[in-house]
Amino acid sequence: MNYKIENPRKLTRDLLVSLGLYLLPVVLMFGYFYIVNEKPWQNTIAENLHIARENIPSWLQSSFTHLRKWGLIVLAIAVGFIEVIAGLYENRRWTRNEKILDLVCFVAPKLLFVPVLTFFSLRLLPVLLPSAKDAFIWVPFWWGALIIAVADDLTQYWYHRLHHQVPFLWRFHRTHHSAPYMGMSMASRQNIIYTIFFSQIYLIAILTYLGLGLPALFVGGIKSLITLSAHSSIKWDKPFYTNRWLHPAGWVLERLISTPATHHAHHADTTDDGIGHYKGNFGNMFFIWDMIFGTGIITRKYPETYGVKSYREEEWYAQFLWPVFKSKKQGSELSRGGPVVADES
Repeated sequence: MNYKIENPRKLTRDLLVSLGLYLLPVVLMFGYFYIVNEKPWQNTIAENLHIARENIPSWLQSSFTHLRKWGLIVLAIAVGFIEVIAGLYENRRWTRNEKILDLVCFVAPKLLFVPVLTFFSLRLLPVLLPSAKDAFIWVPFWWGALIIAVADDLTQYWYHRLHHQVPFLWRFHRTHHSAPYMGMSMASRQNIIYTIFFSQIYLIAILTYLGLGLPALFVGGIKSLITLSAHSSIKWDKPFYTNRWLHPAGWVLERLISTPATHHAHHADTTDDGIGHYKGNFGNMFFIWDMIFGTGIITRKYPETYGVKSYREEEWYAQFLWPVFKSKKQGSELSRGGPVVADES
């Protein structure tokens, strides 16, 4: 990985644009209320709860509640099974070490965050925010979903971008890029520190406490579906590039959300082929952030090779738990006294 400090003027401009993007859906929502002459924030909590139950179909509530609880896990396992059966991991060094790492990264956060979420939701939030319970129950479902989608995904764009552009942070994100293959398992393949400091679990817990639980579940479910499909080795977006009548839809799709073509480019181990772009394409759910900030490229092609050139097949526990555990591979970025960022060659 080559690192270069960003131009301070560009960075400042991008941050100011981001501030405007954060505020935009909120401003639009209040503009809408002004036009229709409504002030739902003046209603009682009971009145807003009644309105919400009337306007949100029960099937929608049930669907996204179950999707977050077990649906995404089942979907991820099913997609992974298809990838293995189709031989998409063959000849790509999916070794025992890689399999253990992928499995641990998939399972451990789900087991770890259940008790954390329970404590955070039931014990900590009422103490920290005693008067904020259901404070934003008045926000309509679709406006809440839009506000949350922008705030959550734009924040994750910056979190992701900084881990590629600040050398100190790179090793916390390196595990996600170390695999020499792409697949469903890559979506959750992260160092535990990276996961702990940015997890939708906290966001969903806080928003549920504030009265925005269903929009948060909805956005979380959609985002998980998009990120899973973008990491998958199943190139579902290819028909949009090969069928002329689908080109207009493909043009919009690849600029709006992450697709296999754009996100696989981010996981390439080189930029020399004109396809790989690990120095950009940072978007998670929305690719539009890369379009706005000039960090994205679109080629409609897929890299031949993935991973990082400095990869030494470090032990799964070192990749998952660094810096608590260090790698024994000499010269590794994850070893004791190893380089912060290894030369990419």
